[in-house]
Amino acid sequence: MSRRLRLWVLAVGGLGFALLFGAACLRLPAFGGDHHPYGDRAVAAALARRTANVVSAVNFDQRAFDTLGEESILFAAVLGTVVLLRQTRDERQVRPSQAQVTVPVRRYALTVLPVALLVGLYVVAHGQLSPGGGFQGGVVAAAALHLLYIGADYRALERIRPVGLYEVGDAVGEGAYLVLGVAGLLGGSAFLANSLIPYATFNTLASGGQVPLLNAAIGMEAACAVVVLLARFLDQAVEIEEEQGT
Repeated sequence: MSRRLRLWVLAVGGLGFALLFGAACLRLPAFGGDHHPYGDRAVAAALARRTANVVSAVNFDQRAFDTLGEESILFAAVLGTVVLLRQTRDERQVRPSQAQVTVPVRRYALTVLPVALLVGLYVVAHGQLSPGGGFQGGVVAAAALHLLYIGADYRALERIRPVGLYEVGDAVGEGAYLVLGVAGLLGGSAFLANSLIPYATFNTLASGGQVPLLNAAIGMEAACAVVVLLARFLDQAVEIEEEQGT
């Protein structure tokens, strides 16, 4: 494709986007108004499915298919990182040296680690009830594990972070989301339709039908994905050895 043709394609696409975006803006509610059609419908749908956190109801019920796309982007990013940063034949892994950590930093990191991990798991488990959810809680839980890297050393982190298991967990989280979607089709409804599991009592851990299950799948995938990403970047302490005669 020539440069001129690429510019024409860009211009046509930009014009189409501008027209659609302008039309959408013209139909927006007045700024500062107390009435929002989408918000009213989202809240009503969340309450009908007994999901206290409306944001989670939108993410895992009303637009669960869009969330699958977002999860798949993260999964693809991890897969691409694993492939690009894999160890090649002319590389060897070098054991990191013992880090010198000051006593206050060590104590603080080791004290906060279990608290941060618990907070991350809590945010995932209560995503359908309060602000937060699988994405947020998964990142917090993954970051909590790496406080051991700050408070101790890289070897200590490696002992609690078998990367292979986290890679499996990443795939299981992605697969579980897809399985729950297919279950809706097998039950005679739509893909990812929230219609198979009872909605339970409002504002309880089991409320929201399949929202808690999708939220948990996202939490597992997000936590494992962040751990794998950080592991691949931290493992780049390698030394390239030139072949003899080159």
